[in-house]
Amino acid sequence: MTEPILPRIRPEIAALPPYRQGKQAGPDAFKLSSNENPFEPLPSVLEALQSTTPVNRYPDASAAALRARLGVKYGVEPDAVHVAAGSVSILHQLVLGTASVGDEVVYAWRSFEAYPSLPLVAGATGVQVPLRQAQGPNSGGRHDLDAMADAITERTRVVIVCTPNNPTGPIVTSAEFAAFVARVPQDVLIILDEAYAEFVTAPDAVDGLAERIFQRHPNVVVLRTFSKAYGLAGLRVGYAIGHPRVLDAARTTGIPLSVTSAAERAAIASLDAEAELRERVSVIVERRTRLLGGLRAQGWQVPDSQANFVWLPAGERTDEVAAAFDAADLIVRPFSGDGIRISVGEEESIDRVLAVAKSLL
Repeated sequence: MTEPILPRIRPEIAALPPYRQGKQAGPDAFKLSSNENPFEPLPSVLEALQSTTPVNRYPDASAAALRARLGVKYGVEPDAVHVAAGSVSILHQLVLGTASVGDEVVYAWRSFEAYPSLPLVAGATGVQVPLRQAQGPNSGGRHDLDAMADAITERTRVVIVCTPNNPTGPIVTSAEFAAFVARVPQDVLIILDEAYAEFVTAPDAVDGLAERIFQRHPNVVVLRTFSKAYGLAGLRVGYAIGHPRVLDAARTTGIPLSVTSAAERAAIASLDAEAELRERVSVIVERRTRLLGGLRAQGWQVPDSQANFVWLPAGERTDEVAAAFDAADLIVRPFSGDGIRISVGEEESIDRVLAVAKSLL
């Protein structure tokens, strides 16, 4: 049988592996591969979902009610807020709106797995800057902002900074980010990806919204999401705050009507129940602290995570270590040849993770 003649695909797209989601878990396993919130939605959020707009009607294309609510929360006008189907959607929209053939997008590596696809889809070139090497025990996995600033050229259109960094966990400090922004040309977009900001307890961490960096520096856009701390990963809703004209680029390149009415209502209900959700976040942070302490006590060199996951730098043993966790019904996220990301999950999973990790030393 002869092969059919298919449409021509851009070579760089054909060579790009599709985004690989964290492995799903069986009914008796703990899924620690996707950085999801292990808690069920709050009753008030479920109630909001039940009263959602009928599915035969289109949602509000601009998510105006949620943008207004976020505007009040952060003291900005609604047009300084953009809402889309997860913060990764906004990343794609902003890169599409600012970079094209001949342009460059700078980001740290290893960082969020979706970053390499962003410039390629736009026709631009990605520039990966290695993370800083460990300077001592448990000190690796951090952005090298000086090297990232050095990597900026006349072709650079976007720089992405992920803090806490996914998958390694460390933060960028406020002082580090301020020095970095001062070195970046004002016509280069800086995306401050803070998907895990609610889990941060380090007092010196940058906080793009609390510090209102986007006001002092209009080339900075801050990203947040409802997928992690707010537990709405399955509804896909994230947001950006920045200069309205910069966000217009994202609004123009985004797929219309991508945020459902259910997602918008659940997000607003989550904001209304923020005090309860913060209590859940504090539980996850306490589990993270125990997990980090236990792994380090065993001898693992684990970077300081400020997110809802920890990083095991397993190197060449990564696949072997991941298989051992999988055999114990602990579904983790391996990055072959590099390390393993383990989400902070249910209370019952903590001791099991530590037991498997100890057996591997």
